Amino acid sequence: MTTKYAGFIGLGNIGRPMAQHLSDSDFPLMVFDSFPEAMASLVEAGAKAASNAAEIAQNCNYIGLCVRDDNDVNDLLYGDQGILENSSAGTLIAIHSTVTQASLLRWASDAAAKDIHLIDAPMTGGANGAEAGTLCYMVGGESTQIEQCRAYLNTSAAKIIHAGNLGAGIALKLCNNLITYSQFTAMSEATRLAEACGLSAEVLREVGKENGVINEQMYMFISNRNALAANGDQATIDKYMGPMGLLGEKDLNCALTTAADLQLSLPATEVIRDMINDVFIAKA
Repeated sequence: MTTKYAGFIGLGNIGRPMAQHLSDSDFPLMVFDSFPEAMASLVEAGAKAASNAAEIAQNCNYIGLCVRDDNDVNDLLYGDQGILENSSAGTLIAIHSTVTQASLLRWASDAAAKDIHLIDAPMTGGANGAEAGTLCYMVGGESTQIEQCRAYLNTSAAKIIHAGNLGAGIALKLCNNLITYSQFTAMSEATRLAEACGLSAEVLREVGKENGVINEQMYMFISNRNALAANGDQATIDKYMGPMGLLGEKDLNCALTTAADLQLSLPATEVIRDMINDVFIAKA
């Protein structure tokens, strides 16, 4: 009998440890990444490397996608070498990427036409949570499909929240990201004001921790960013913090696009989207 693998595509700083947890939990694992070197450690641990998305689709009954954006997911799903064209009926695809809700619903509809199941399963917890296996998944889809993927998600999860119907998981993720980036922006500007008034970030944290306004994630963000700013030049800050700022801009664009599709205006989010990259690289 041919072995059916758990498949995983997208082995960045979050996807790689997610895939590693699958492997450590004794799921036969097949992986693919556009950068072959990203697969090396997983192959050494026993995973099988695929040459493209089609090979993943042909050999896996569960596929997790953890790539950057809507375009990356589109490229993997469609075409002669795409997942939808090469998967067997009944295959379950979990989209971990932060994307627009409209894209997610379109992918799921196209998958369903081929009797392929696609759910949204974004997560929060970042690279540290992925390494520790303490991610919080926000999933959308039918209960039967959520239960089918639960064993796979549990390998890297502290909590799995079934947010509701298809698209509810990514909606929850977009809302969570909006709050997170708003907090980072507020923390950045509050710290600038405090320091201009002769106060330290530490005393601001002391008050914020006491009244619950400042959480540890906000404080660590500003501490790490300011430490880089104090000890390095702008090129160093851009190198380490710039990619996160661009990711924030992309994520907030997803939220704004989804809101526009629902005829909802989010003016404050537009402002934060326009400045979030500068917040990360200590220019705002």
